Amino acid sequence: MTTTHISSMLRLFPRPNPYRLLPTTTKTKYTTTPPLKMRLPYAPTTPPENSPPTTTDIYARIAARRHPRPLIPLDLSLLHSPPVADGWNSFLGAIRTQTIIDQGLLELAVCRVAVLTNAIYEWNAHAPLALKGGVKAEELRAVRELPSLAGESEGGELEGSALTGLQRAVVRYADEMTRTVKVKEETFRALQTAGLSDREVVELTTGIAGYNCVSRVLVALDVGENNDKEMKSVDELVQS
Repeated sequence: MTTTHISSMLRLFPRPNPYRLLPTTTKTKYTTTPPLKMRLPYAPTTPPENSPPTTTDIYARIAARRHPRPLIPLDLSLLHSPPVADGWNSFLGAIRTQTIIDQGLLELAVCRVAVLTNAIYEWNAHAPLALKGGVKAEELRAVRELPSLAGESEGGELEGSALTGLQRAVVRYADEMTRTVKVKEETFRALQTAGLSDREVVELTTGIAGYNCVSRVLVALDVGENNDKEMKSVDELVQS
């Protein structure tokens, strides 16, 4: 990629105002809290002067994946280390854009991770995507309200919930991956019994693992300044 090409690409993504995030659509707002004082200052929204070409290329790749949105606070946190931001962009980008697993099911798992880790930024960003992906309001509400199913829980609340059989298997899998790490054999086999292919199981597993990583970065650095706020209710999300 030439310097001229990179400059042209960056012009497609003008310097955004880091104090206001634009939604992916005009109907759904994902994050509206102005990023005033994360635990670290946000990195510049464009490559600093005299940046090496590798850094400029990394900014261009991240901007291309976010287009037509500007870079988000998470990007501006990770860009303190451009190589880490680049690897993150590639990994999460693959999960989000190159997987075959049902996107509603994947978002349901991400939302469950957000609930278990109290990652408010993550919930507020992904719960609308779960609804958009076909998850019903009552199903998302169950994801928000069910107690952890990891450990010795018998899961009576899960069986009586509004979740489908496949969704129940995914929620239990997400709970065990997130809370105890070790997944019971019957929990794993339930995914296959519910109809997930080997590829879909790998994509679900890496998605849950990846967003556990996301939530821990978000909460540890207080990205977006959400740690002292409340997750949006399902009713709020449905009405927005």
